[in-house]
Amino acid sequence: MGLARHVVCAMSGGVDSSVAALLLKRRGYSVTGVFMKNWDSLDERGVCSTEKDCEDAYRVCQALDIPFHQVSYVKEYWNEVFSNLLREYEKGRTPNPDILCNKHIKFNHFHKYAIHTLGADAMATGHYARTSQEDEEVFQQQHTAPPPTLFRNRFEVRNPVRLHKGADLLKDQTFFLSQISQDALRQTMFPLAGLTKDFVKKMAAEAGFHHVLKKKESMGICFIGERHFEEFILEVRSPFVEGDNLTDCFISYLEPKPGNFVSIEDGTVMGKHKGWFTLTLGQRARIGGQRDAWFVVDKDVTTGDVFVAPTTNHPALFRDMLRTDRFHWVAIDPPPELARVHMMECHFRFIHQMPLVPCTVTLNMDGSLWICLSKPIRALTPGQFAVLYKGDECLGSGKIMQLGPTEYTLQKSRENFVPAAPNKERPTPEPAS
Repeated sequence: MGLARHVVCAMSGGVDSSVAALLLKRRGYSVTGVFMKNWDSLDERGVCSTEKDCEDAYRVCQALDIPFHQVSYVKEYWNEVFSNLLREYEKGRTPNPDILCNKHIKFNHFHKYAIHTLGADAMATGHYARTSQEDEEVFQQQHTAPPPTLFRNRFEVRNPVRLHKGADLLKDQTFFLSQISQDALRQTMFPLAGLTKDFVKKMAAEAGFHHVLKKKESMGICFIGERHFEEFILEVRSPFVEGDNLTDCFISYLEPKPGNFVSIEDGTVMGKHKGWFTLTLGQRARIGGQRDAWFVVDKDVTTGDVFVAPTTNHPALFRDMLRTDRFHWVAIDPPPELARVHMMECHFRFIHQMPLVPCTVTLNMDGSLWICLSKPIRALTPGQFAVLYKGDECLGSGKIMQLGPTEYTLQKSRENFVPAAPNKERPTPEPAS
């Protein structure tokens, strides 16, 4: 391979990043393991495994005989991810902090730390994904940022790095990587690209990483963990950024804003809720005194009303059209087909691992997209990300900002539509004799 190249591997204390570092070491790279602390566990009453995760990552680095570093992005996570999450909930939307964490923390701050502070040639993570460049090509790409002009040189030759699904389609994580920048992707390696989760676990066992094999799969909000969301978002203790310092401040994340559960069918008030931001479209509404299940179908943040329907597959939960904000293309530019005719067929998902749905996208002048789905989908949710695929390539994503009418609305419109009375046909005149 020639001169050993320096790769900084993001270490979470889990099995995937541990095996990623192991593979890099076996391939002959000079590897440095770095653990990111992005949430201040001292400010929480709930259980947080940050210190244990850091210790587990350190033990793996010791076993591999590679340097270990710890870096804190608590302030950055609060300002760029968690504060955004709170603002989105206040607007009635349901955000995806995992996608934003990758965009702002791992593939921005951590990427810059790896390349500029530690002097790495590339960074690596334990994501199940792959790029269009092989490992060695990561080091051969001498990328220079485009000039800060409004328009690109039309004759500029561009060879963007593309993001593709990993070999394990059940674990594919391109959904969570759909907002990362081209600059970061160009200098990123995914050692697990061609492996399945089962094989990764087998490698971890053979390497003696039994302490990480015992751990449960990470779930819940990125770096915050798996918690009861309503209790978490309404709890009274939180970190508060004051200048460059994190201090304890006894405030709640969001103030409770009680409102009514209202039947979408007849407007009957069914019960009370603590705040629309604790509820998302499609979830079961916990309404006191109701024996049957009701489900959230819409929210009105001006009145505080949360509209509910009596069945999990109520037509008020199904839509086939949505609009995004300005779409983020992983390859920077939209596909030539879309740029040329402003329409393109591809596939869509807005939840990780949901089946891909065929769709037609229309490119708007402001860079946003209208996405028309081949069939109505349950609980399309503002604030979530619409992620597009062409074959096994992840094209990018855009935040869902606007929804088309529900099947229930369309049904009611058809029922209320009264066609105009047809004109009485005039008798055909008798032919002249």
